[in-house]
Amino acid sequence: MNEIALIAGDAHPELGRDIALALGATLIPVSISAFADGETRIRIEAEIRNADLYIVQPTSSPTNERLMTLALIADAAHAAGAARVTAVVPYFGYARQDVRKSSGEPLSARLAAHLLHHAGIDRIVALELHSPALENAFEMPLFHLYADDLMLPVIRSWNIADLVIVSPDAGGFKRAQRYATALTVPLAVVTKNRPGADIAVTLKTLGEVRNRSCLIVDDMASTGGTIAGAAHALFDAGAKAVHALFVHAVMAPGALDRICAASVQRIVTTDSVRSNTDPRIEVVPIARFLSQALLPNRLP
Repeated sequence: MNEIALIAGDAHPELGRDIALALGATLIPVSISAFADGETRIRIEAEIRNADLYIVQPTSSPTNERLMTLALIADAAHAAGAARVTAVVPYFGYARQDVRKSSGEPLSARLAAHLLHHAGIDRIVALELHSPALENAFEMPLFHLYADDLMLPVIRSWNIADLVIVSPDAGGFKRAQRYATALTVPLAVVTKNRPGADIAVTLKTLGEVRNRSCLIVDDMASTGGTIAGAAHALFDAGAKAVHALFVHAVMAPGALDRICAASVQRIVTTDSVRSNTDPRIEVVPIARFLSQALLPNRLP
């Protein structure tokens, strides 16, 4: 294969450009437009024959469009003679739908993974998937990165002596446990049930948080309801302060306001998805972290 080439998709072009710069990769121009009926039109506007091609495209909102655009770019790349196509998908949409809860529901995560495989993607790089079980959904090699090395230095810089790491639900326990172990601090869990999609009802806090500073650790914030609910539960249990860390700021309208209204103090996330900057959030850039993972000989 020839030199590394990179396409920055339309979901987060700034991230794509930053990764290309860090890698010293050729940034390939691509035209992404739409026909009159809304169908996406792709045209790769440079020679990529025999290239080792990377496509940077988180499948964030609007998820359907971003996912289809990624698939179309991959198909166009193979048609143009790319030797290998790697999708860099820092945030993988549909990752929450990895379990069939009833016979009338699709396994959307698995279907999205199949789509990308059949579009011609040879490898995929993802950051902090919603569920590790999703790794089994991919037919192509998956390289699942974790944000711990990005986030732990930030947490340590806060110098919180009485810190407790909190998982906002049972599903995120292993993620929170990694942080608690690395920081050698206690761990707590907020249990909840979900009466419907995007609706979380908090039940109780398991673990000692009274008169301590709590850091909620989660993979994403969408409506903000999970983090806000967990914060309320922690304060009810006697916590003196609550902070929040989430890797993907998916952030539906009103989500940040909801989190801040729950008296969450520090909020830290990454730029895995494209979003407007807000002074209430500390954003940790991921381009250099991803570029290190993509260096030759780092990925099989």
